[in-house]
Amino acid sequence: MNGGAGPDLDALAAAAIADGRRLVVGALIVDGDHRLFVHRRGPRRRLLPGTWDIVGGHVEPGEGLLEALAREVSEETGWCLRGEPRLFHIVDWTPLGGEGEPWRREFDFLVEVAGDLDRPRVEWPQHIEVRWIGVGDLALLDENRGADDHMIRHLAELALHWERHHG
Repeated sequence: MNGGAGPDLDALAAAAIADGRRLVVGALIVDGDHRLFVHRRGPRRRLLPGTWDIVGGHVEPGEGLLEALAREVSEETGWCLRGEPRLFHIVDWTPLGGEGEPWRREFDFLVEVAGDLDRPRVEWPQHIEVRWIGVGDLALLDENRGADDHMIRHLAELALHWERHHG
């Protein structure tokens, strides 16, 4: 479901599947004060335990990218998507030390949400802490990550820069 504007999301998803990638979506939620919403993954999570992350997750069979994005935002925060999500970043990755784990193709979107931004509904125990961070807080995103794992920090920095100059 593309809506006629922007990239053909169905074609991008089909290409990722043809490449043998597992589909993942991410929501870059930036508030009016140019802060990004992040949450800490629970310590018992199989992938990336104890790390700070953006809202998102795997696309379920039969789901489009935008449907998965709306579902993940709702499940992880209780908020609803508002307006048209903007495809911002695409990256292929596999978990560090994740031998046997399939490669993922992650589609990250800048989104606006509706709901009480001061009171997200935390998906406990999958996520154990939430924060709104600005440019000065980006080092937080390196906590509990490997020395070579700066993907989320880099993505957050790009999103905050974009929002400050274009949002």
